[in-house]
Amino acid sequence: MAIITNHAAEPGKIKRPNALFRQPLALQWFEHGQLKKRDETERQAGRFELFLDLLYVAILANFAEGFAEHVSGAQLVKYILIFTPAWHVWSDLRELMNSFYNDDLAQRTLILWVMVTLVVYGNNALLVDEEIGALRATVGAYLVARISAMVAHLVYSFSSYHHRAQQRLWVVLSFFGLLLYIPLFIEDLSIRSKVAVAWVAIITEECIWFFTYSPIAKRLLKAKYTTAVDIPHEIDRFAAFYIIVLGEFLYRIVVGSPAAIGFNLRLLRAIWTLVVAFCLNWLYVHGDGSLVSTHALRHTVATAFSWVFIHLPLVASLLAGGHAAALTSADEELGHPEVWLLCAGLGIGVICLWFIALLHKCEDAPGTLILPKGARLIFRPIIGIIIICIPLAHDLSLTVIMSIIMSLFVFCVIWENLTSLSRGAKFWESWEGTDYPKDSDLIPSQEDQLARAE
Repeated sequence: MAIITNHAAEPGKIKRPNALFRQPLALQWFEHGQLKKRDETERQAGRFELFLDLLYVAILANFAEGFAEHVSGAQLVKYILIFTPAWHVWSDLRELMNSFYNDDLAQRTLILWVMVTLVVYGNNALLVDEEIGALRATVGAYLVARISAMVAHLVYSFSSYHHRAQQRLWVVLSFFGLLLYIPLFIEDLSIRSKVAVAWVAIITEECIWFFTYSPIAKRLLKAKYTTAVDIPHEIDRFAAFYIIVLGEFLYRIVVGSPAAIGFNLRLLRAIWTLVVAFCLNWLYVHGDGSLVSTHALRHTVATAFSWVFIHLPLVASLLAGGHAAALTSADEELGHPEVWLLCAGLGIGVICLWFIALLHKCEDAPGTLILPKGARLIFRPIIGIIIICIPLAHDLSLTVIMSIIMSLFVFCVIWENLTSLSRGAKFWESWEGTDYPKDSDLIPSQEDQLARAE
């Protein structure tokens, strides 16, 4: 990997921009297959990127709440169809900031503008099957948000040549993909036809994204310079977003004091919800438990695309399941559909975490850890299937259901952490160096030695 320039500020100094509108430059790219970066410093998620995440998760949580209030097959389809386009908008900005982040006035304004369109989208999306005005506002806001990202990519393709070929290919293909949404504005079109149109449009957009950034497109374009991802930043963005998603579990078990007063079963279920969210965060951070591993984004092209894509069902399922889990702290009973939503959401979520962990390549030598990777992760799909099947037992109370779910997650966390220890690892590390050092043990500094010599 080659480093082109180093714009990092000196330690203790704040790097000030020299213009309100700065030239967007590619931060990393491939040149004849060799990765090159403009800056060697590791970049974390920007503050305005995280600010966008807060609004985005709030919108998705609103979708999950609407789904939880009316659980049915039709509502599940609507949940997917309004969730996925919002994910596309978030992905557009994530990719743009990953490749061209300079935090100037133009980028901050773009983030604000896209957030405005998301507010319009989020306030109307739940009513798309009831009012034609809401449907038109939802689709219109989505088109404006996507076109805004397309215009930004097109402008950036003139300011920096490193991603030019693929950026313009994505803009052209995405523009024609957005045309598929036009029939949704027609009032006389039946709801079933509109659902079919939405499915075709969403799947087409996914295919366009996969194709544009695939090795196939790079070979067809015969481009000397092609896109590259800042992998640490990408990992950081998804991790930060995942943590905010888990906030859906925690927000509703506290706001409004749903589990008051004193210690009661509602409070117990709220605590179990907290434990489940904590375990979900633990499993995501734990990964595959390897001491040395290659992240999915670095492993192969297939694992990189899979890692990014599987976060979509992961987030969608955990938002729905987390909302249902939090409801157990406020209600004594949930309807059978809501119980299915709770268990299916959490079960699918932990299965997605299993797939994500499988995508990483374990580099540990055989026998390094207590158990190999497959055995360490085996309980993720098992407990996922068990949780999904819990609603088949109709006579279980909410407290029993949450206790079973919590116990399964805790068991999985304990199992993975114990089996991820190195062979011969101790249960308890002995404490050393707890006493204050004696003067005779201290090594005199060079100044002290000179003073004594004088």
